[in-house]
Amino acid sequence: MDQNTMIDLCKKHTLYTWAASGSVAPMPIERTEGIFLYSPDGKRYYDFNSQLMSVNIGHAHPKVIAAMKAQLDAQLLYSFPASATIPRARLGQQLAELMPPNINTSFFTLSGAEANENAIKAVRMYSGRFKILSRYRSYHGATNATMQLTGDPRRLPNEPGSPGFVHVFDPWPYDYSFGETDEEITRNNLRYLEETIMYEGPETIAAMFIETVTGTNGVLAPPDGYLVGLRALLDKYGILMVCDEVMAGFGRTGKMFAFEHAGIEPDIVTIAKGLTSSYTPLGAMCVSDKIAKHFQDNVFWGGLTYNSHALSLATASAVIDVMKEERLVENSQKMGVVMRREMDRLTEKHPCIRQARNIGLFGMIDLQKNAQGERMAPYNGTSPAMKRLGELFREKGLFTFVRWGSFMCNPPLCITEAQLLECFAIVDSALDVIDAEYFER
Repeated sequence: MDQNTMIDLCKKHTLYTWAASGSVAPMPIERTEGIFLYSPDGKRYYDFNSQLMSVNIGHAHPKVIAAMKAQLDAQLLYSFPASATIPRARLGQQLAELMPPNINTSFFTLSGAEANENAIKAVRMYSGRFKILSRYRSYHGATNATMQLTGDPRRLPNEPGSPGFVHVFDPWPYDYSFGETDEEITRNNLRYLEETIMYEGPETIAAMFIETVTGTNGVLAPPDGYLVGLRALLDKYGILMVCDEVMAGFGRTGKMFAFEHAGIEPDIVTIAKGLTSSYTPLGAMCVSDKIAKHFQDNVFWGGLTYNSHALSLATASAVIDVMKEERLVENSQKMGVVMRREMDRLTEKHPCIRQARNIGLFGMIDLQKNAQGERMAPYNGTSPAMKRLGELFREKGLFTFVRWGSFMCNPPLCITEAQLLECFAIVDSALDVIDAEYFER
């Protein structure tokens, strides 16, 4: 099938996400390998966003492909959810070994959204409480409940939704500031959060869900002391802590999980994306021993036809093996230092850069149109300059997400220093053009 026919049929017979499908210009992809995407006409693109921040080990890893083929040859693909299989036994054990000592039990899903959806059920059933706290800059999924859990503007067209969700400010709001230093920001945000808990009634709140590092809406690592302080505050009122590690987990931040940077132990961890490096659909809700014990004696009223699908579980096991063997978490930490250096270099060179952030290989660059720091595009909006930037990246062979006034820097964790520098050279040349949109005034 030629490239144009492929695009035309996709647009004619399928709907695209988060867009009016008639306005979408799909990127044609025929095959992938390592950190590269290839179009049918042979053009090569650096995957500077790991697709949806998820292909952590790189594309088409031969060891994972071999494990998937072996599972196919085993003639065990689907087995009803109440069965026991080797892939289920092995992956459950692997996740227990990766998680903190207090978490040894997993419930498998097909996505991060479903992992969060089931976590919502679990915290309500366990605690007997109904309300749930989450943050305005969060994204937790596109199912009915997780859309209400989500704080970002994608929630709004899905309202009204299920009740019981209370949104609060992040430590890093979009424009407002809680202070100048990490200590001040942490203190003021947690004080504000405690007052919100008082207004809502702590006895009514089951849990607080957080993206441990906020992803799509900013790549915002928490200020020093925040996670430890948050854990203590929630414990004070018997509120469970759920860390959404769908995007930040599996090495993206330079640790296996982002909560490890603070040394805390959540009550529930939700995962997906990097769990299989997106080779097959899989998510999981990983629960603490006290919650697991509750559901040993009480029914967990949740289930999926494809729960614990053998092919996806075998794929995840192979991905975890590759991450360990190739020390990809360590490479993320090491390459994160290179990314920080390149971001600093570009910030010094290009006046259009407002701020550049990263933790490991989790990064974002915000752009500005003037010396007053006015963003290159408004909140939940775009601009001709940002559209042009996206076009320049594609023309120069770089794939990443350009959203509002920012763009993402999230390559696969297997990237080498030389490849990372090549990606930033493309970014550098594109920003040379966008600097013309900046005005000193």
